[in-house]
Amino acid sequence: MTGWRLPTGGRIDRGRRLGFTFDGAPLTGHPGDTLASALLASGRTLVGRSFKYHRPRGIVTAGSAEPNALVTVGTGGRRTPNARATMVDLHDGLVAESQNRWPSLGFDVGAAAGLVAPFLSAGFYYKTFMWPRAFWEMVYEPAIRRAAGLGRAGTEADPDPYEKRWAHCDLLVVGAGPAGLAAALAAGRAGARVILADEGTEPGGTLLHERARIGGAAADAFLAASLAELAGLPNVRVLPRTTVFGWYDDMVFGALERVADVGAAPPAGAPAERLWRIAARRALLATGAEERPIAFAGNDRPGVMLAGAAEAYALRFGVAVGRRIAVFANSSAGLRTAESLVSAGAEVVAVIDARTGATAPAGPWRSLSGAVVTRTAGGRALRGIDVSTGGRTETIAVDALAISGGWSPRIHLACQRGGRPRWDDGLGAFLAPDGRGALPLAGSAAGAATLAACLAGGAGAAVALLADLGIAARAPDFGPVEGDHDDAPVRPLWRVPGGRGKAFVDFQNDVHVGDLGLAVREGYDHVELAKRYTTTGMATDQGKLGNVIATGILAEARGVSPAVVGTTTFRPFYIPVSFGALAGPFRGPAFRPVRRTPLHDWAARRGAVFVEAGAWMRASHFPRAGEPGWRETVTREAQAVRSAVGLVDMSTLGKVEVIGADAATLLDRVYCNRIADLPVGRCRYGLMLREDGFVFDDGIVCRLAPEHFVLSAGTAVTAAVLAHLEYCAQVLWPELDAAVISTAEHWAQVAIAGPRARDVVAALVDADVSADALPYLAAAEVPLLGGAVEGRLFRLSFSGELAFEVAVPAGFAEAFADAAMAAGAPYGITPYGVEAMAVLRVEKGFATHAEINGTVTADDLGHGDRVARDKPDFVGRRMLDREGLVAPDRPQLVGLLPLDPAGVLRTGSHVLRRGDAETLENDQGHVTSATLSPHVGSAVALALVKGGRARHGEEVVVWNGLDGERTAARIVPPVFVDPSFGRIHG
Repeated sequence: MTGWRLPTGGRIDRGRRLGFTFDGAPLTGHPGDTLASALLASGRTLVGRSFKYHRPRGIVTAGSAEPNALVTVGTGGRRTPNARATMVDLHDGLVAESQNRWPSLGFDVGAAAGLVAPFLSAGFYYKTFMWPRAFWEMVYEPAIRRAAGLGRAGTEADPDPYEKRWAHCDLLVVGAGPAGLAAALAAGRAGARVILADEGTEPGGTLLHERARIGGAAADAFLAASLAELAGLPNVRVLPRTTVFGWYDDMVFGALERVADVGAAPPAGAPAERLWRIAARRALLATGAEERPIAFAGNDRPGVMLAGAAEAYALRFGVAVGRRIAVFANSSAGLRTAESLVSAGAEVVAVIDARTGATAPAGPWRSLSGAVVTRTAGGRALRGIDVSTGGRTETIAVDALAISGGWSPRIHLACQRGGRPRWDDGLGAFLAPDGRGALPLAGSAAGAATLAACLAGGAGAAVALLADLGIAARAPDFGPVEGDHDDAPVRPLWRVPGGRGKAFVDFQNDVHVGDLGLAVREGYDHVELAKRYTTTGMATDQGKLGNVIATGILAEARGVSPAVVGTTTFRPFYIPVSFGALAGPFRGPAFRPVRRTPLHDWAARRGAVFVEAGAWMRASHFPRAGEPGWRETVTREAQAVRSAVGLVDMSTLGKVEVIGADAATLLDRVYCNRIADLPVGRCRYGLMLREDGFVFDDGIVCRLAPEHFVLSAGTAVTAAVLAHLEYCAQVLWPELDAAVISTAEHWAQVAIAGPRARDVVAALVDADVSADALPYLAAAEVPLLGGAVEGRLFRLSFSGELAFEVAVPAGFAEAFADAAMAAGAPYGITPYGVEAMAVLRVEKGFATHAEINGTVTADDLGHGDRVARDKPDFVGRRMLDREGLVAPDRPQLVGLLPLDPAGVLRTGSHVLRRGDAETLENDQGHVTSATLSPHVGSAVALALVKGGRARHGEEVVVWNGLDGERTAARIVPPVFVDPSFGRIHG
């Protein structure tokens, strides 16, 4: 054995060597190694320091629950802190550093914290940093900020791309261990679309180091045959190195795929990481179980690890975790681990079984029944253990200790949407809650204790789920399992009392048994309070190893069952997810990508000049030869709409659909005016308030069917409106049956406005568009382009003229616009842009987010009569009658006309009484929108003026503070053209 590498065995490629460095020291490993296995192979047990006490720490696990072996990997822009060495695949040239130590891993000044450990007990933050008060900003906060965190992120830009993808399937299988493989095989053979995701570099789970035989074949041969069959099925996608981290609404799952090795450049054309959003009709959780450590004095010393991890390192990686190994367990897992280690060529000197009367077959080790490990000895490495048997204690010289305190099913995903785990006394573990049919569990995750049960459970669960989808499937016959084992403990063993020293429960946060006892004595015995008081289960591992032990210890201290104590809340993410993966391709210039409507190229071909409008490029105007400037173009376009007909792209408006039996109820609570009584086929202007009573957004609500509404939202606030609606549906009123869906990308929307609009639209749709059949504020689904496509027709107007808005599937947008231009040619149809649209809307006094600026109420905008105060409730209702919101001098929407038609009105200018000085105290309001109106013959403006509606006719001064320009003006009603609104009804 060279170093701790065993001479034979494992799934590594011994024919090739990979060079890497750890804290600057050159080391080697093999393809197939993880950083953790390569470090152990080199004899490195000390890999890090703990967070609070800076105690020496070693590798504990072989998987994603690793709390200790957190390292910084890579250099430059690829520098990644807090990488779990157990999940870092070794690659040539890998650079890794230990963390949370200074000046070196071997000699860490921070270890002096152990000398003052009695003063750093649970809750010391809350007790210490309260006095003297002045110390908080001068001493405490700066010190805490310097000490906070584990690794340090790099400061250079990440050079690698990241990617986001959607995937759809009939069955998502989470976990590719025995149960997951069996499920995928059953579903794949039935022809179902299957996605099998597993966090390991190689799928297989425990089969990667299993000694049992399945159907007469070795476990690794069974695994290879199963993966080969799945690879040959076109309806199955296997995603290794992919962790499903979250379960969301509508059976959507988030998954993170590690495409590139941590700290290495990705393959050519590939991203570093890929974020999957998987929409599954059904899903099966086959995530296995996490082995539990046992709390005893010094259980955190380097060289102490889980028994299953020691077995994995020996059988999968060909690494002995020590030269003299002891095994300590409360189940038959101890014997099984010893047999596996010896079969691989490692030396086991003792098997310590906590079960009284347990007998074990003879082996090249001492068998100690009814015994427990009470403490460990050593400094930066394990040197020995104290073992107590029947009141007698002896010391055994070892350099590695493999421990197994039972198994906790990995049920995190099944509990992320509010389900509370249930305690099972027989298994000594928490299981997923009952009634989670949408996400059933199989294998060890469901409490199965044998390999045969895992295989049968996975296949059976897949067959049942597919039957629910109407897909006939049959469970495969895998044959008998030889050498199967049952590691279920007789009773849980949370801690071993009596040892001298700290017995750790949460290795990452340095929480020990004494901290939990103190929390109970001081009244923080609720599991959620204990978590925050002691910091148990925080940081990167989120208590994957320690939380269940903490629950057991709290239960013992309170004298109750773990069922009474329960667990803390399970939330996404199951593992840390990088900001790069969450951002995906949206970084640099793409952080806020420029959006183009489906009619962008169509407008460009017609000579449009584009402007940035929020995230969109929109056509500003369409100049013609001979027009001296943009003003003349805009005037021509606006006059064309008022006199004949124009066409404008409205695709940037937010389009949100609300569907469900309670859709009307939801919208009635979101909008301050009535929505529930809106007839099918009709539209209504809607006002949405914030919780504080101010207007959030306005738009049009259309009812296409009894349970189907379409809403428009302002271009600038579409995302905010969508988020608000989802919050209302999911948080405020989750009992309502209503789904909120954004369809902005699906539809292009074109407005055709002007006195000849009906003539044009009649030639485009196969429906009656007369005033009687389709009056103002009507809506209908209609055939377009000779019946080639279904669209939506709305009698809406943002111009004050007779107008129709037509929603057409985005792919048909250009064809429809061309057809509209051809149909409108006899009437002089004119394409117009946002500048002409702004002229038309200001002339009509229509408010946009220039006026809806977060400080106005419905009454300020002149819509106070729309607020349905007799409704039982709606967002913002409780705050509408605040004194400040009903004050008579509130700013109200008015119009402004210059006394001299040549006078200039500019947006942002202040309104003053005539003769007043330009001071803040004299400010009467400001201009929100202004334009030069070709139909009024002068500038016109909208403004928010104190008590404005009572001041119509008053002469004021409009002062532009930027250049000192003063314009005499008159306050008028905010509608300058067709104040009777006769044209809009057509």
